[in-house]
Amino acid sequence: MTAAPAKPAEKSDLGTLPNWNLGDLYASPADPTIERDLQSLAALSGEFKRQFEGKLSALGGADLLKALLDFEKMQDLAGRVGSYAQLAYAGNMTDPELSRFQQNISERLNNISVETLFFTLELNKIDDAVLAKQLTHGPLQRYAPWLDSVRAFRPHQLSDEAERLLHEKSISGRQAWNRMFDETMADLRFDVDGKKLTSNEVLNLLTDRDGAKRKAAAMGLSKGLKDNQRIFALVTNTLAKDKEIEDKWRQFKRPVSSRNLANQVEDEVVDALVKAVKQSYPKLSHRYYKLKAKWMGVEALDFWDRNAPLPRDDDRLIPWNEATQSVLDAYHEFSPELAEVGKQFFDKNWIDAPSRPGKDPGAFAHPTVPSAHPYLLLNYHGRTRDVMTLAHELGHGVHQVLAGPQGALLADTPLTLAETASVFGEMLTFQSLLKRESDPAKRRILLAGKVEDMLNTVVRQIAMHNFETVLHDERRAGEVMPERIAEIWLGTQREALGAGVKLPKDSEYGVYWSYIPHFIHVPFYVYAYAFGDCLVNSLYAVYRNASGGFAEKYLDMLKAGGTKRHKELLAPFGLDAADPAFWSKGLGVVSGFIDELEAM
Repeated sequence: MTAAPAKPAEKSDLGTLPNWNLGDLYASPADPTIERDLQSLAALSGEFKRQFEGKLSALGGADLLKALLDFEKMQDLAGRVGSYAQLAYAGNMTDPELSRFQQNISERLNNISVETLFFTLELNKIDDAVLAKQLTHGPLQRYAPWLDSVRAFRPHQLSDEAERLLHEKSISGRQAWNRMFDETMADLRFDVDGKKLTSNEVLNLLTDRDGAKRKAAAMGLSKGLKDNQRIFALVTNTLAKDKEIEDKWRQFKRPVSSRNLANQVEDEVVDALVKAVKQSYPKLSHRYYKLKAKWMGVEALDFWDRNAPLPRDDDRLIPWNEATQSVLDAYHEFSPELAEVGKQFFDKNWIDAPSRPGKDPGAFAHPTVPSAHPYLLLNYHGRTRDVMTLAHELGHGVHQVLAGPQGALLADTPLTLAETASVFGEMLTFQSLLKRESDPAKRRILLAGKVEDMLNTVVRQIAMHNFETVLHDERRAGEVMPERIAEIWLGTQREALGAGVKLPKDSEYGVYWSYIPHFIHVPFYVYAYAFGDCLVNSLYAVYRNASGGFAEKYLDMLKAGGTKRHKELLAPFGLDAADPAFWSKGLGVVSGFIDELEAM
């Protein structure tokens, strides 16, 4: 079996890229501590069930607090084992032993957690008046936000037997289809000019200076995805149907509603965001891509040129050490405390940066558990976008570290606010780089790069949200064929990108929906990126106009974790996401950047 801590990265023109050391969780997949922890967890869960099942309503506040603390302790231990298995697997999804290890751990944890499933189900059955009396016990009040988030699902809770069945079958249902998607994507190699490349390597070529390489990469990716589109369509259709069935049983009005409830954000707020972004397409993406096409000397961009470097961009590769310094300097300029937390990720090997075959092709920050620390996964190729990805994921990681003291039940932040620190980290890094650059041509390139990142974060993500909405709606009438999925994808992308990007009916881009993992793993996740970007734009405007004290308020917001909802967290900054004008403010920042580019 492959050992979890990867071999040191080889020296390249990017410098020595770090590999994470998962030893702070476990030494290796064969570490006997894993088995001991699983056995301990099984014993704790069994005792917890014997002690508390059927008794929660009758408990006093102090005893309910004890139950919560015992439950939290088990959540932390289960999260430690599960996080280790997930991270080891993400490092090489093509290793059959690691795949088996991750699956076996998931099954063991699923079996153990059945014993404690009663806890949240029973919490939801406690009468409001009874719970209010229990919460008069002062120390228990700390967990009121977590209890509120659990009890928000009361109207959608099924019988205990149905909930147990869904819980136990998830391992052979949705999770199995997720694994199939991940391992299929990890195994695929795309033919580009005679070379067999991973999806991450191909996507990186779409930002290459050489237009012929970009086109070859785009065609190679299209062909490889199209050759496998029946598999991806099967996975997508199956999971959409699975979601439809569960939503029907739980009486959710719309496919997006369950995600909104989990995100602690109202349907109306998300609808307002989507409407505001769609109405802004003409002054944002439509305008910018026409401008870029003009710079590139064409009437409209081919889809493989959407993220191409600008003509005067030197497109140099940025060594890892330089990227590290740029991000940490930007963080430090804003807050030395923020930078000090971020520095730990580099000093303590909490980052896995090299791109390699079999590795998860994306980028993420995994919080693991509060008793440990987060880890970052990147695929660093030395592009400016990779530096911004580092700033983004480090923002997540710093947020997770700062929220950690809230504990396993209160540290997690809803997805909508989970993107705040990451996007704010990007903005800090961008503004720092822009401030240091005096050459007008290079400033234009930096600004254009930021606009493209913002369009990818706001416009493209809302276009993908609209794609999911149409797809899930149509799935209710029957299975959606791959060709129809491509039509939906092209239609929503064409609406978002405008005439500045060529997307004809038969475009090879039509199959690009199939490599997006968010559609598979977390349906309707993607709007959280747009939510976060617009929020951060408004937040940054407050920062620029603040006389002092902003950084302290910002750090307090991150430290709050999941103890407050977005309305409470944003109130100290004078912001309210429920205000229809809120989204216009955030989108106005992007429009203002495009105004600057047009004036250059």
